[in-house]
Amino acid sequence: MTRPRTRSALWGTVATGAVLALSLTACGGPSAPQPGDAGDGSGSSGSGSASSTIPDTSALLDAVEVDDALASQVPSDIADAGTLNVGSNVQSAPNNFFAEDGSTVIGSDHDLITAVGKKLGLEVEYQNQDFGSLITSLQSGRVDVTIAAMNDTAERQEAIDFVDYLTSGITLMVQKGNPAEITGPDTLCGKSIAVVTGTSQQEFAEATSTQCESDGDEPLEITVTDSDSQNQTQLRTGRIDAIVNDLPSAVYISKTAQGGEAFEVVPGDVIDGAPYGIGVNKDDPELRDAIAAALDSLIDDGTYGEVLDAWGITSGSVTEAVVNGGE
Repeated sequence: MTRPRTRSALWGTVATGAVLALSLTACGGPSAPQPGDAGDGSGSSGSGSASSTIPDTSALLDAVEVDDALASQVPSDIADAGTLNVGSNVQSAPNNFFAEDGSTVIGSDHDLITAVGKKLGLEVEYQNQDFGSLITSLQSGRVDVTIAAMNDTAERQEAIDFVDYLTSGITLMVQKGNPAEITGPDTLCGKSIAVVTGTSQQEFAEATSTQCESDGDEPLEITVTDSDSQNQTQLRTGRIDAIVNDLPSAVYISKTAQGGEAFEVVPGDVIDGAPYGIGVNKDDPELRDAIAAALDSLIDDGTYGEVLDAWGITSGSVTEAVVNGGE
């Protein structure tokens, strides 16, 4: 995402209705722990709050068949191994998170990259990493691609290539009832907020804090962590006033954590709408183009739309795979 220039320009890229359009679609499927509850000592799906229901997309993914013409475009070393090694930050519902067993990766990003892999004749293997290490892991060859709701930005394009697969933006999530009375970026000065390290949210928070000081207001108190779950714990216990998060994650979490009684999304337009991109090493243009072609095929045959519909994020859909479309 581009770094914001003034606080007045931060809020207003995408219509407010996008928040409502991103409500999770209720689908029959296995029960999953509520995001941010498991392991933080503050409650779980068995603590009296309603458990969330996640979509069962297994049949949808099973129906994806290899496209021999697309598979022939995959670099020989990856094709011979038959495996696409995917780096992700498995901490962010509904994009990438763990099912109730604590080890199975699920989510919209997971489903899309799995479908891309199947089109290319590849099995997908996930590596869970800190968000801030994903680009270096890609550059070092530890993984073949990344998919982690990572924004395609001009700055990141200097390090890696992107195949854009979704459009989103960031938003503010607060405690239920909004005790800190945060109504938008203009009300963040002097507030304590949390972000995940290495993200566009961190850039936004730092730029907003600088602007607050330039305007003669108090800077933000910024807590930087490695995962959304840590931030949710701090917000739930009142140690911070808000979390800056991607809109799909914020909407999902606010509707599912503690039966929807823990958090809420601040109304308003999303901040700095930008594309999510599948990251690919700049030395692998053949793999990048094969992934883009596979994604286009999934868009054309309807699988892409069905995945997004299952996870309730259709408002962020794209009509074609674009390489390095971020600014």
